[in-house]
Amino acid sequence: MNRSESSLGQLAQAADIPSVDRLLQLPAIALFVQQHGHRLVAQQVRQMQAQLRQRALAQQLASDELLPQALEQRFQTQLQAELQPKLRPMINLTGTVLHTNLGRALLPEVAVQAVVTALTSPANLEFDIGTGKRGDRDDLVEDLLCELTGAEAATIVNNNAAAVLLMLSTLAPDREVVVSRGELVEIGGAFRIPDIMKRAGAHLVEVGTTNRTHAFDYEDAITDQTAMLMKVHCSNYAVMGFTKEVPLAELVQIGRQKGVPTTVDLGSGTLVDLAQWGLPSEPTVRQTIEAGADVVTFSGDKLLGGPQAGIIVGTKDHIRALKKNPLKRALRVGKLTLAALEPVLALYRSPEFLAEKLTTLALFTRPQSEMKQQAVRLQPVLQQALGADYQVAIEPMFSQIGSGAMPVDVLPSYGLVVHFVGSGRAGSAMMKVESWLRGQQRPVIGRIHRDTLYLDLRCLAEADVSLLQTQWGQALL
Repeated sequence: MNRSESSLGQLAQAADIPSVDRLLQLPAIALFVQQHGHRLVAQQVRQMQAQLRQRALAQQLASDELLPQALEQRFQTQLQAELQPKLRPMINLTGTVLHTNLGRALLPEVAVQAVVTALTSPANLEFDIGTGKRGDRDDLVEDLLCELTGAEAATIVNNNAAAVLLMLSTLAPDREVVVSRGELVEIGGAFRIPDIMKRAGAHLVEVGTTNRTHAFDYEDAITDQTAMLMKVHCSNYAVMGFTKEVPLAELVQIGRQKGVPTTVDLGSGTLVDLAQWGLPSEPTVRQTIEAGADVVTFSGDKLLGGPQAGIIVGTKDHIRALKKNPLKRALRVGKLTLAALEPVLALYRSPEFLAEKLTTLALFTRPQSEMKQQAVRLQPVLQQALGADYQVAIEPMFSQIGSGAMPVDVLPSYGLVVHFVGSGRAGSAMMKVESWLRGQQRPVIGRIHRDTLYLDLRCLAEADVSLLQTQWGQALL
């Protein structure tokens, strides 16, 4: 007996692998045919057969792996993995509330129910119930947006990058747009303001320097070819130290004197002053409109706490022009986005209840004591699951509001900290734990910093505490 045979037992040959027909006749697999249909199951059986043949040719297939029970178990595992949805629920313990890679804002229950209704019933997406004629889908939320922002009109597209693209394509085709160098931001996925301008057919005119831009920089840049002055709120980074920027009200005055509109990309956007809840203050959309901005664009799924959307508010003439652009149809949102956005906007009409009802704000303002209590319940379970080579501690830490929204601002938080105390490389040990957590039935995502794993509990729902206790209690590292 060679070394492979001694470690694996009797080796199977490729000829020993049952045919597709025989595999389909195995009781458990035949049951799957009844549940999922012949085509899908037969396809998966062929894949399993091909994998077994490859291992047999490599002399890595043991004979007992071809026993009926082993084949049925192998196929069940394979089929379950194949049928699992690619978009899966996860547990966000990164400490970033508005995490771009994890879907950003979590919707409040009122929005979830509105989406369910829209999914299961016909709706007046473009139907005016009052007149019985065709309507405009923007009408579903325009009045609310105007009420909350003070703008004259509004329209919706699928994200803020699309909003900026539509604005530039409509108001500045083959003309100049003046922007401060310090505001030429890059957003997620290496998507940059200059790139959007180029695609929109606008010509970028940079003024000032990275850290300092003055009023005369804008005044000197305005020509007959200038379509607009554009201000970009730097919500995803901050320049510190020797800096200067032109206040919006002053920029608006410059534009009006020259007959040029002023537009603002607020990025994250917020409809209320967050400072009233002890959070960092951000310019609101209403403040931006009141300062004289002609058009303002912002996101629906960041600080606003709604679904992914690009919201554009401004004067009636400018919004009317945007809606006539053929590109608007390509960028428009569907009924699910509007179904979710309307109830989220409606919550802002009663701001005294906002921290209770808007999920995003509730997470921002969550007490440290709640997170600490959860940590106390989870620490012994995780410690037992990881074993003596790891030390699980309960520690205070800091959460992040959002990777693309106020990333430098932090919130006092609480969570679990995992240190490696065994022999070997701590970095490799932490990656092993991270992979173990990510590979669980409900993937858990934390963050590693300097060979230490941090599990920030700010975004942990109370219902998921029991799930983690079960999940960690059943699976040892």
